[in-house]
Amino acid sequence: MPDTFTYVIEHMEPDEANATFPPWVSLEYSQMVKVAAPVGSRVLFSSLSPASTSSLAALLTAKGAAPEAFQTDSRTVSQLMELEGVDISRVCLLDPRAEKEIAPEDAEEFDWFLFGGILGDDPPRDRTGELRKLGFPTRHLGPIQMTTDTALAVTKICVQDKIPLNKIPFIDHPTIRLDDVESVEMPFRYVTDSKGQPILPAGMKQHLFDSMDNGFDAEDDEE
Repeated sequence: MPDTFTYVIEHMEPDEANATFPPWVSLEYSQMVKVAAPVGSRVLFSSLSPASTSSLAALLTAKGAAPEAFQTDSRTVSQLMELEGVDISRVCLLDPRAEKEIAPEDAEEFDWFLFGGILGDDPPRDRTGELRKLGFPTRHLGPIQMTTDTALAVTKICVQDKIPLNKIPFIDHPTIRLDDVESVEMPFRYVTDSKGQPILPAGMKQHLFDSMDNGFDAEDDEE
């Protein structure tokens, strides 16, 4: 049986007043559970508002996520570590400023992998710094910014599938064709499928198409 891990998404976006999530956040969070669940890992969404805790759980369940595959919580990652008896030395913060890159052997070093979510801005801001100051061990995923769901997928591929970072197929800043006329360039790095196409969350292309009416604002993420 492969190693299993907890992937922690410390929610760092302001909540909507009605506790709903923007469509792109919902799509990416659903994708994270889809990536982690088949290998027995869980995704822990922390630092949510109490109302968002319930709404996100309902959203993920409606999209077919099994209850054991995720957890939504209003407590911080530090509070949850204390509750579950997880030492800080066993928690890896995915940090673009880390000196060491993620590697398959990190599966022996860490039990939890921590991401700031959603942290992607174009140009990027260093909001991972809010977690960095807490003293977690760190690893990076390369020099190009990723969406948070891609960052989680890359971490999973590396530590659970044992594929080194330099062997993972990537595409940078791909142009996504929405129809015969419309396309949009995404300012991120993505893992590619067997046909060399970027792997996007289910429903993301339709969301991008719908967003064209209002002008596309790449409000995505990273580690």
